[in-house]
Amino acid sequence: MVGMNKALMWGGSLSLLAAFLHIAVIIGGPAWYRFFGAGEALAQLAEQGSALPGIITAVIALILMVWSLFAYAGAGLVQHPPFLKPVLIMITAIYLLRGLGILPLAIFLPHEIDAFLVVSSLISLLIGMLHFSGIRQMIWEHS
Repeated sequence: MVGMNKALMWGGSLSLLAAFLHIAVIIGGPAWYRFFGAGEALAQLAEQGSALPGIITAVIALILMVWSLFAYAGAGLVQHPPFLKPVLIMITAIYLLRGLGILPLAIFLPHEIDAFLVVSSLISLLIGMLHFSGIRQMIWEHS
């Protein structure tokens, strides 16, 4: 019997936490958009009562929830959806690219980097590495 894939369990849990934080930002309003680095434009739209910031943030939360379900499936916690491995590989690539995307920015536009970008990049890199480790474990156990 194959054991639970803890790396994917943690990766999925962090994705789910990120989804809940996005929902909290919607509820928290403009100040939360600013605090969590969503940008002044979205914060101002939220102040003006526009639905756009909430829609964008809700879509991101929904995507993160779906990603957490795929990670949980890979961890053996929920039923496997179709295309589990290719989707997990895509999710992993997105997290790793998001995490490493700060490097070219640091080289070419260092003045654009702030604390939020550094922290969010490190979190994305961590989740990507957890997913990568979990995928390696899945492949190792099934070879």
